[in-house]
Order: sequence, then C-alpha cells, then structure tokens
Amino acid sequence: MCGIVGYVGPRAAQELLLEGLQRLEYRGYDSAGISVLGDGRIESVRAVGNLGRLLDAVGAAEPARKAVDGGAVALATLAPTTGIGHTRWATHGKVTEANAHPHADTADRVHVVVNGIVENYLALKERLAALGAGFTSQTDAEVIAHLVSHHLEATGDLPAAVQAAVGELEGHYAFVAMALDEPDVLVGARNECPLVVGVGEGERFFASAIAAFLSQTRRVQHIEDGEVVVLRPDGATFLDAAGAEMRREVTEVDWDEATAEKGGFETFMLKEVHEQPEAVAETVGDRTRRADGVDLTEPGAFDEALLEGVKRVVVVACGTSYHAGLIGRYAIESWARLSVETDIASEYRYRDPVVGEGDLVVGITQSGETRDTLAAMRVARERGAKVLAITNVMGSQATRESDGVLYTRAGLEIGVAATKTFVCQVAVMYLLALRLAELRGTLDADRRSALVADLRRMPELLGQTLEGLGKVADGVAARHGDKGFFLYLGRHVGLPVALEGALKLKEISYIATDAYAAGEMKHGPIALLDESTPVVVVATDSPVLEKVASNMQEVSARGAHVIAVATEGNEMIAAHAEELLRVPRTDWTLQPLLAVVPLQMVAYAIARRRGLNVDQPRNLAKTVTVE
Repeated sequence: MCGIVGYVGPRAAQELLLEGLQRLEYRGYDSAGISVLGDGRIESVRAVGNLGRLLDAVGAAEPARKAVDGGAVALATLAPTTGIGHTRWATHGKVTEANAHPHADTADRVHVVVNGIVENYLALKERLAALGAGFTSQTDAEVIAHLVSHHLEATGDLPAAVQAAVGELEGHYAFVAMALDEPDVLVGARNECPLVVGVGEGERFFASAIAAFLSQTRRVQHIEDGEVVVLRPDGATFLDAAGAEMRREVTEVDWDEATAEKGGFETFMLKEVHEQPEAVAETVGDRTRRADGVDLTEPGAFDEALLEGVKRVVVVACGTSYHAGLIGRYAIESWARLSVETDIASEYRYRDPVVGEGDLVVGITQSGETRDTLAAMRVARERGAKVLAITNVMGSQATRESDGVLYTRAGLEIGVAATKTFVCQVAVMYLLALRLAELRGTLDADRRSALVADLRRMPELLGQTLEGLGKVADGVAARHGDKGFFLYLGRHVGLPVALEGALKLKEISYIATDAYAAGEMKHGPIALLDESTPVVVVATDSPVLEKVASNMQEVSARGAHVIAVATEGNEMIAAHAEELLRVPRTDWTLQPLLAVVPLQMVAYAIARRRGLNVDQPRNLAKTVTVE
C-alpha cells in the first residue's frame, strides 16, 4: 500500500526522490521520508503528514548540514547520487515520525524502505534484539533493516545480505535497501507487493509504480515474486531464490509524463471522470471491429481457448471491482446463459469454495496487486479452475498468476476513488459476456450486432452524459450536501450502480451511506427514512422500471427526498422524483456505464463543498496489498 522510490546514478538523488514520492503519494500519505548516501555518510529526513511536511522538513534540515569538517557543506553541495524514499499508509504502528520510513539499523549503516507486512517480525525482532539490535519504532518493517545488517556483517556484501534476509522473511512485502559502504548499489526484493525497475541512461530507479519515474524514463523491467534485484547505475542484476542470475527484458510503457498530471482540472479525480469516454474507447475499440461480435485474443495476454468448455463463471473482487463484477454477472447470465457466482475475494479465500475443472474464475483488480483477490485466484487455480485476470496494470502480479489477462486500458489513475477504471472494468465484463454468448450460440446475430454497436457508441454517450453535469451535481450538493445520511436504491443492473454510487459518497465525503436492493426496502431500511433523508435511486430504463417507480413512491410517502438517475425522455420517473440526473438512452443492459457517472459527480460535488481532499480520502490508499 505504501510508496517506494529509489535512485542510483550520476545525478543528485534528493530531487528525483522527492519528485517520485509526489507521484506516489496516492499510495500513502500519513508520513514520508528519504535517505540519501554520499560523501561517506547517510542523511535521512522523515516527517509526519503529507508530502508537503517532508518538503518542509528537508528545507529545514539544510542549515543543520553545515560546519562539516569546518566547512559549510549542504546536501546540495554533497549531491548524493544514491537514495531511497517512502510515503507511508500505516498498517503496523501508529502514525509517528519514529514509525516513518526509511528505517535504519543500530549502526546507521543500512537503510530500508518497505511496503507490506512481515508476518514473523516478532520472532525475528526478539532474536535480533538479543544480538544487540536497538529498535526505535513500533513497525514490523524495521526488522528488515536489522536483519539485512546482521547478514551484511557475515557476508560483507549487500546483495548477499538481502538474499539471506529474504530467505528468513515471511509475509508479503517489497523493500529496497542501501548500505553505507556500497554507495553505488541499491538492492530490492518483492513478494506479493509491487516493485518495478526504471531503466535510464547510466541510471536506474526502483519504484512501487511506474508513475514515480515516468518523467525520467518509460523503460521498465518487471520483478517477479521471490527475486532479488541489484541496481547499479549501469544495469540491473536479477537473482532468483537460489542466487542464480536471470535475464529480464526491458519494455517500454506507452504512458507519457502528462498522463500523471491534472491536465487543467482541479483534482485528479475530476480529470479521471472526464477521461472516461477516452478510456472506454481504448478498452472496446479494436475488440469490437466486427459488427456482429467481439474478439478478445491478444498475443501474450489472452487466448480465447481459455473460454472453451466453461460451465460456470465465478467472479472474485473487492470494493469497486466487485461492483463491476456484479454488473458482469447480469450480462453473462442473460447473454451467455452461464451460471455466475460473484464473491467478495476476502471471503472467498477462506470459504473452502467448491471450484474446479469447468469453472472460469475471473479476478478483477485495478492494480493487479490486490492481496485478497490474488489469494482467491490462487485458491481457484490450485483446485483446477481456469483463472482470468481483469486488470489495468501490465506486468502486475495478477497477470503472472492467471491463465489469461484482459486489460482495461484505462491508463494511469491517480485518484484513490476509482472512476475510469470502474467503467473500463464494466466494459470488459460486457465484452467477455458477448464473446461467451457468441461462442456458445446463445445470442442471435442481430442482438449481438445491436449490443456491439451500442458499446462502440459508448464513448460518445459518456461524453454527452458529462456535458453540463457539473452544474447539476453542484445543485444537488448545495441542497443536500449537509445531510448526515444518504440511502441509495436500485434493482437489477441498477443495484450494482447504486452500490458503487454509495461507495463513492462514503469514500470521499465521509457521509454515512447505505445501499440496498429497492425491493428489500420494506425489510428494514425504510425505517431509516424521514423528512431529512436524501434517497438516490438508479431508475434508468429496464424491465423492472415500474417496480422502481413504486419504490420511489414509497420513499416519497415517508417525506424523504428522491434524487433519481433516469434515462432521457422517461417522464414516468420525472413524476416521482424531486431531482433528476439524466443519462442518454442506450440498451438498458448497458445503462450502468452511463448511470454511474452522475453518481460519481454528485459524490465529488458534495465532497468539494465540504472542503475535502477527494484525491486522498482519509484512511484509504489506491492499492490494497494487505488484508
């Protein structure tokens, strides 16, 4: 969940580390720190709070770096060219400066930055303390610094020390280490947490995500679980668990630096909401070239042979990705006539599920690194099921632990609250459903052609949805943004949209919000309604629309305020709602792609009205690599 960056090369490290951390702050922002190595010593600065606090602390530290050996030597003069940095999302230990990274050994000889959890840290800590290690934090991460230091004493070689330390660690982690007496070396390792190498001219980077070094290089090398990687300015050495060297291809990503900027919008989230038409266009474009069907084969990623002989589909995911899976369930069952089970990945992995040959298990994870989803995928694969990953990140763990991958092609998403990645996940689920239907012969050619045509039009319709939506959402926020509770309702494909809309409001505005199947309202939730309650109803066209209208009447009868997402031209819904959020007409099964956008914007408008940071909601981070 935390963000790691490292640099070794000819340039001053400090500026590059701080720039990298700025691009990784979405991964954690309760504390941050850097350590740089130069002129025979390691300088370290840490601060509690967002990255601005670290920048202030770095500036304040400059006067203290004077009068070295009788001279006025500042960090900029020393120009250390090796360093590591970290931005933290606390999982173990309170948010304090002592718990911030980098962590060091007792002699201040080894510094490390760590993402993840060391499950056997207590046993290691007790052993190392008995050997003389002095611990200064509450974290499990600090044990890695002392463990590497312990092995460095024995080996005299940082790569060998890291390799030995990895052999003793249990858990899921990524870390980068540097040592005082090896100034041009960084050593990294990963196990179920993201870490990649950036390849520059005479310089190398480590990072949790490509965004950290995107302004410097687009050339990357991916690290596999269990590997140790040694970085020097002129190259990277990849070592397997036995210490044998391996070759690793250098690939080039097609993101440019501007992708990671706000592009004139006030926040990343707003920018990404408005990127949804383009993102969906990228996702469906070449896959819908045939007028009467979908082609998903992508060399090196997905072979449609994976879909042969499928008897059941199981979707495992968490949070927003789970809601995308719920929408996909309706499409696959309706079009391909396959039974679909949707499960929250964190529950599935412990449920002793009945799964095996003939099952296609679809793991949906934006980052490709979501720990619970990866674990659920492993359970399914171990029991003989075929596993398909739907992810946005090439080279992520999910791509290596599946039998095939369908990429969402949403591009870089910085905002913690998923927007464009969600609609792209839904679009991929529709594509999968259509292809399964074609292969199984369960959908006639005319119906397939109509759905393909509507999917191809979706970027245009998303653009229409966004036109003027900001003002409408601002109006809803002005009237209801001060309310303490919202209820969201939906039926059929509208239910997952309601769940996602409610999640967005919770995530970024911190308002207590519940979401229910509208037909279940009389079984409890209706007791929550009074004259102050805003009720958001997903009421786009569908075969159950009249029942939804009846539910809206029940809400109005209790004095609550109905805000409806409705299809353009539907006057029946207009008669039952105080406020309308209109979306263009399309095939009703595809309406979720449009209906979620007004709910994203309402959540955004309310959060901004409350003065909240929508890109960095409290207690949340973009990539969940811990349980």
